Amino acid sequence: MPTFAYTPSFEAQQLSQPRTRKVQFGDGYQQRLRFGLNTDPKEWSLTFSNRTDAERDNIIAFLQARAGVESFDWTPPQGTAGKFICEKWDLGLSNCNNNQIRATFTQVFEP
Repeated sequence: MPTFAYTPSFEAQQLSQPRTRKVQFGDGYQQRLRFGLNTDPKEWSLTFSNRTDAERDNIIAFLQARAGVESFDWTPPQGTAGKFICEKWDLGLSNCNNNQIRATFTQVFEP
């Protein structure tokens, strides 16, 4: 399993949106249940600022090689290692040898 080894710039943002199912009854009563085995996958919005052209090329090549399909190992800031996919990223070119990449890493659960 490939490992993403680049450290993102701060600030990194984590989104949690637990999977639930809700049933609304006519008398105002509502029942909520967790849905699935892994009910709270994390999504990280990351920025890689002030990266050299070489770093930029390596990060983009890593993401393109997985094409949003193949998972990779990554350890979030202040977190534990897990499997993630990256389905979208964008590249900003400020000037020569000063690049910014924004990417969204989504946690997946697979063997």
